[in-house]
Amino acid sequence: MKLFTGLILCSLVLGAHSLLSFLGEAFEGAKDMLRAYRDMREANYIGADKYFHARGNYDAAQRGPGGAWAAKVISDAREGIQRFTDPLFKGTSSGKGREDSAADQFANEWGRSGKDPNHFRPDGLPDKY
Repeated sequence: MKLFTGLILCSLVLGAHSLLSFLGEAFEGAKDMLRAYRDMREANYIGADKYFHARGNYDAAQRGPGGAWAAKVISDAREGIQRFTDPLFKGTSSGKGREDSAADQFANEWGRSGKDPNHFRPDGLPDKY
């Protein structure tokens, strides 16, 4: 009976540790996403948005499963909100807003999968980013 109780206690401790680890990764991943967003706003560089999408997702996913989860949730939420606020989404189904959103999601998935975000880096973007 003591062995069974000990096993239960150990599994609870390990489960709590895993949950805390996941939450820590998610928090740090969310900070990575915020940093990429701030850098994108600061750079204000035409054609660089896909790079910053990929970079934020890449950095967050490198944190672990929690970071990858946070990157997906944030990316999906951003694109979902854009559908309601961007007038280009209204009207025809082939609007430029939909195409841009699909391209953003492609860059998001590219970064989350561990592929090099520099694939989307435009020529002339300062090395700071």
